[in-house]
Amino acid sequence: MRVIFMGTPDFSVPVLEALAREHEVVAVYSQPPRPAGRGKKDRPSPVQLCAERLGIEVRTPRNFKAPEDREALAALNADIAVVVAYGLILPQAVLDAPAKGCLNIHASLLPRWRGAAPIHRAVMAGDAQTGICIMQMEAGLDTGPVLLREATDIGATETTGALHDRLSGMGARLILDALAQIDTLTPEVQPETSVTYAAKIDKAEARIDWSRPAADLVRHINGLSPFPGAWVEIGDERVKLLHAALADGNGPAGRVLHGFTIACGTGALEVLQAQRPGKRPMAAQEVLRGLVLPETLA
Repeated sequence: MRVIFMGTPDFSVPVLEALAREHEVVAVYSQPPRPAGRGKKDRPSPVQLCAERLGIEVRTPRNFKAPEDREALAALNADIAVVVAYGLILPQAVLDAPAKGCLNIHASLLPRWRGAAPIHRAVMAGDAQTGICIMQMEAGLDTGPVLLREATDIGATETTGALHDRLSGMGARLILDALAQIDTLTPEVQPETSVTYAAKIDKAEARIDWSRPAADLVRHINGLSPFPGAWVEIGDERVKLLHAALADGNGPAGRVLHGFTIACGTGALEVLQAQRPGKRPMAAQEVLRGLVLPETLA
């Protein structure tokens, strides 16, 4: 097939690589380079870097309001477009341009967790399962009919980062299955009775409130790992807690019981991985070699 690919972050890269092996990717669309790093120099997206490595033309329109951008896409005469974490709302003219429309790879079991942060929200909510849906795109936010879906269990202490990588690989495999069967798949209309929305993660959510139950905080810490990272102030440092598990113990909320085991509103958790400012993520034991915990964390 002649495929247009639209994506931006790391999550999208395995999908592009898989499509390039099996189909003719006629162009890649990605978000424009953004200032990043200490020098704030424009940095191409992971998808743009991948496409350039593969020798595929990259286009980075800021939106599709300009008629010439819509016309340039239509002129590709693509059979289909594959969209995964692109970051732009596509107008109907773009959705209609490829002969077989646009397919979206969405990292949830729709209609649960429509929206921007489905992986984070599934972990934070304590969902037992999540998965990948291949969806025929329409004008609404993740409202289109589902062509294929595959579920996977979420580990008891799995972080968003680990789940992200697993789902990215699943998406790459499932989109190839969908394209191989595209003319025989039966679209499944999403029920409107069980819709939930995965709101974009706000950094204001990241501060840890030790009065919450330990089970909630384990999901909170693991769900916000690696980005933006749940955090706590220790002395004059903002320390990110990146991986946690339930632990035995009780005490006043925030009390350090032993090592990096902390009492919560009910129960306790053990911090398995943390990151001090300007440092790499480290196992809790390494962090504690250079960081003295107070008796109680605020």
